[in-house]
Amino acid sequence: MRTAAVVGTGLIGTSIALALTRHGVTVYLADADVSAARTAAALGAGLVGGPPVPADIAVLAVPPARVGAVLAEQQRRRLARSYTDVASVKGGPEREVAAAGADAAVFIGGHPMAGRERSGPLAACATLFEERTWVLSPSARTGRDTLNRALELVALCGAVPVLMDSEAHDRAVAVVSHAPHVVAALMAARLQHLSPDAVRLAGQGVRDVTRIADGDVRLWSDILESNATAVADVLEEVAGDLVGTVAALRALAGEDTGARAGGTARLADLLSRGVAGRGAIAGKHKTPDLTCVPVRIRIGDQPGELARLLGTASELGINIEDMSIDHTPDKPSGLVELMVSPTAALGMAQRLKDCGWRVQRVADHSGPRAPSRRTGPAARRDRTGARTAA
Repeated sequence: MRTAAVVGTGLIGTSIALALTRHGVTVYLADADVSAARTAAALGAGLVGGPPVPADIAVLAVPPARVGAVLAEQQRRRLARSYTDVASVKGGPEREVAAAGADAAVFIGGHPMAGRERSGPLAACATLFEERTWVLSPSARTGRDTLNRALELVALCGAVPVLMDSEAHDRAVAVVSHAPHVVAALMAARLQHLSPDAVRLAGQGVRDVTRIADGDVRLWSDILESNATAVADVLEEVAGDLVGTVAALRALAGEDTGARAGGTARLADLLSRGVAGRGAIAGKHKTPDLTCVPVRIRIGDQPGELARLLGTASELGINIEDMSIDHTPDKPSGLVELMVSPTAALGMAQRLKDCGWRVQRVADHSGPRAPSRRTGPAARRDRTGARTAA
C-alpha cells in the first residue's frame, strides 16, 4: 500500500491516517469541516485534498447512515480503487450501499474495535488500534483485491482482523458496546440534579460506570438508530433483571423473613453472574488476567493537558493498557493513572519526568512481589468506544 484516502478526520479517521503515515503511506484527507482536516494534517496525518490518481484504498470515517451516500459520491469521483468504512454497525450500511447504487465489489465493511470517550482529531493517536480487534464484513459481492487491501490496512494499523457476518456483528456490538453506552447514560442521568455535597462523594466507581456516557450525542443517536432492534433486545433482558433486582431489594427492606431470604438469594445470583460475565472479557493480549501496574501523573486543570500527556506517551512509544482519571472539580489539578506492564513502569515514569511531567513515585515491581491487576482496553470504546467506537 502506497496511498490511502481518509474521508472524515475525527478521532478514528485521523488515528488511522496517523498509523498509515508512520509506515510511509501517503494519506489524503477530506472532511466536510475543512478545519478538522487541516488540524489532522497539522498533526502529521496526511495532506488535505484528493489524490492525483485513485488511492489504493479509501477509509470512510463517517456516521453509519452516511456510508452508502458517501461511498457512491466518492466512487463517482474515483477517489480510490477499494473502499471500507469504520461505522460501528454493519447491516444498515451494507443495505444503504446497495440502495445508493454504489459498486459493492470494491467495498468491504469494517469496524475497528477501539476508541475513546473524547472525539475529534486532537484526540487521535497512531497507536489506537494496536492489538485491537478490527472486524471486516465482506458482502457476497466483495472482491478479493478489496479484501486484501483491507487486510493490509488493518495490519498497518497494528490491529487483529476478524471476518464476521454483518448481522452477527451487529448483534454482538449491541451487547459489548451499544447497550452499555445506554446503561451508562441512564446511570449518569441520575447524577445531574445531585447537590454539590453529594457530588463531592463521587469516586472512581461511579466515574468508571458513567465514563462512556460522555460521548457525542449526535453520533450515538445515529448509532443506536442504526442498530435499534439488536440494542432493544439486549436492554429488554437488562430490564427484566432490573425488575427482579428491585423486587429483591424491596423484599430485603420488608419484615417477611422468607421474602428477605429470597431477596438475598436473587441479589447473590445477579452479582455472581456479573462476576462471571466480567471474567469472560479477555484482556487486550487475550489473557483473562492481564497484569499491570499504575503510573500516576498529576496534571493541571487547563484545557488540553490530558491530550498533551497522551501525546507525550505516544511519542515515547509507551503502550498503555488502561487509563483512569481522578479529578475533583474544586481542585486545580487531576490525577491520571496509566496502567502499563511492570517492566515498563519505572522506565516510563523516568521518561515522563524528563519531559517535565509530575510523576508520583512508582514502586519497583521487577521482583517476586505481585503487582496490582487491571484488565480492559485503554479508554474507549467505542471499541469502541469507542470501546465507541463506538
